[in-house]
Amino acid sequence: MKKELKIYLASPRGFCAGVKRAIEIVDKSIKKYGSPVYVRHEIVHNKQVVEDLKKKGAVFVNELSDIKDNTRPVVFSAHGVPKTVPEEAKIKKLSYVDATCPLVSKVHRESEQLYKNGYDIVLIGHNNHPEVIGTMGQLPKGAITLVETISDAKSLEKKNFTKPIAYITQTTLSVDDTAEIINFLKKKFPNIKGPIKEDICYATTNRQTAVKKIASKCDMFFIIGSRNSSNSARLVEVAKKAGCKNSLLMHSEKEIPFADIEKSKIIGISSGASAPEQLVQNLIREIEKDYLVSIEEVSVAEEKVIFKLPKELN
Repeated sequence: MKKELKIYLASPRGFCAGVKRAIEIVDKSIKKYGSPVYVRHEIVHNKQVVEDLKKKGAVFVNELSDIKDNTRPVVFSAHGVPKTVPEEAKIKKLSYVDATCPLVSKVHRESEQLYKNGYDIVLIGHNNHPEVIGTMGQLPKGAITLVETISDAKSLEKKNFTKPIAYITQTTLSVDDTAEIINFLKKKFPNIKGPIKEDICYATTNRQTAVKKIASKCDMFFIIGSRNSSNSARLVEVAKKAGCKNSLLMHSEKEIPFADIEKSKIIGISSGASAPEQLVQNLIREIEKDYLVSIEEVSVAEEKVIFKLPKELN
């Protein structure tokens, strides 16, 4: 007889509005312009999404210089790009479609406005993440100081800055870790200016809140997402901090650690904002082959956000 296993399914999970929009931009570009359509960097950080788009006619390149046919359009990824990228596209006479998430574009506009208004800017984010590279690339070199950790924040001194200070953040950070850094910065620099509405996006916040709500009840927690996905990696950290030490990032159902599940009575499942729901359902189906599964979906918010496509694709 199959062993009973309870699954708590976190909701919201999976694709956010920015990811849906970016994938649709590549899809519609292929339909409108034919293939190939070039895409600079992974459109979103998920291997299956990238592979599916390749089959439809997308060609992924690291840089614009890798494009073999300058008569073909190129799409910029959801993470955003430095200003030098569209400038280079114009020089090369490349037509491009910008799939930058509107919530990342909001951070870009904030940085430009702060710079124009005479602020020194601190960006809380992960070094070398494409979103951070894109945000720092909106302004001249040296205009933005990157802070990754609380110890980075502690090393900042008034003498590092010649103007009033403001902070902005990457959109996919840990809500709690970022709050800790922001609180420290506010104590150290009482006049520091922050964004009117926080930069961490609604989808990151909702997915972390949902994981937090169920993690302490679980013996194991699976986060479906790619290893290079910042928001997916943060969900694993959140699950561990919230009380489920045995939490791990999984790219697909092929990685299921059945030996660990055997020792568990309750498992939690969620997925990063760039992970297709199909991967979650595949995982559940695989587990159901060996266990008598009961599923409870735990929802903390209903997401109704939809972002418009660029006008050239309407």
